[in-house]
Amino acid sequence: MSGDPLEIDVESAWALSQEGDRLVDIREPSEWLAGRPARSQSLPASRLAEDPAILAPPPGRALLLICASGVRSLAWARSLHAAGLPARSVRGGFSAWTRAGLPVADGHGLDADAMDRYDRHLRLPGIGAAGQARLLASRVLLVGAGGLGSPAAFYLAAAGVGTLTLVDDDRVERSNLQRQILHTDAGVGATKVDSARERLLALNPTLTIQAIPERLAPGNARPLFERHDLVIDGADNFATRHLVNDTALATGTPWAYGAVQRFQGQVSLFVPGAGPCYRCLFPEPPPAGAAPACAEAGVFGVLPGLIGILQATEAIKWLLGLGESLAGRLLVYDALAMRVRELRLDRDPACPACTGG
Repeated sequence: MSGDPLEIDVESAWALSQEGDRLVDIREPSEWLAGRPARSQSLPASRLAEDPAILAPPPGRALLLICASGVRSLAWARSLHAAGLPARSVRGGFSAWTRAGLPVADGHGLDADAMDRYDRHLRLPGIGAAGQARLLASRVLLVGAGGLGSPAAFYLAAAGVGTLTLVDDDRVERSNLQRQILHTDAGVGATKVDSARERLLALNPTLTIQAIPERLAPGNARPLFERHDLVIDGADNFATRHLVNDTALATGTPWAYGAVQRFQGQVSLFVPGAGPCYRCLFPEPPPAGAAPACAEAGVFGVLPGLIGILQATEAIKWLLGLGESLAGRLLVYDALAMRVRELRLDRDPACPACTGG
């Protein structure tokens, strides 16, 4: 139906995508082998049905949907437009795109921007174009946009993890800036997730960054975990970590654990069904005062950076299926002595969370 006001021709779609509109290929992975429109983000309609909100375009820009022939994309454009999203459908779809001779990326969907941006990844054995495409299709949830979440989010964004969701109900304070590198002095008073989203998109504007100004709680944890491939723990309290652990077990979601205090930090990876869980290590919160938070005990400014980067490393390795993970191992880092110890973690047969003991 060429006269539909929600349709746009392929030449206009290409021009607008270069100006900042978000071009999204909603075809299924089996259709990508013939190539994809350059500068497009691949998001299958089957995944879109789970959470249409992930399609929100940058402020002031439009959403341009493309499928094989324009039929599916028009149906989705109508649905999203009715829901308040500025969505349009590319008339004729990918068939019209190729007939017009417009730029096409290879079957892995890496356009010229991605080939340039991720050049050093593309040269690595075990990553290459296929691995980078896998990262771009991945979704990571970051619980906390503070000391640990800051470096982790920066490196996940730089690596090209396609969708990052930040959950945090705090606002930026000047005392955060000594270690929470996502934020700036100009952002004091802003919500941490909005401050983080702005910095991450400045680093890599091709990603989807979702900012949720809420605290992780029993009411929102499970649906959030179910929509992501992996979770980064940036919490600063045992109650939230136990919630992360228990929700991860319920949903089968792996999570990268990190903790810092004064001059020491810890990091591990917990994979449901493949080793111990966090409650095997810490069944219950310690007595009051035994493990004071950073606001009380203080923290060496660079320490969260080191631990957060290790969490991001574990996340990227897991998403790519590379190397040996920290599952079943705990790294303990002492910044003053510049020493790293490794402790083996075994499943507790009496753990009520992961063994039902």
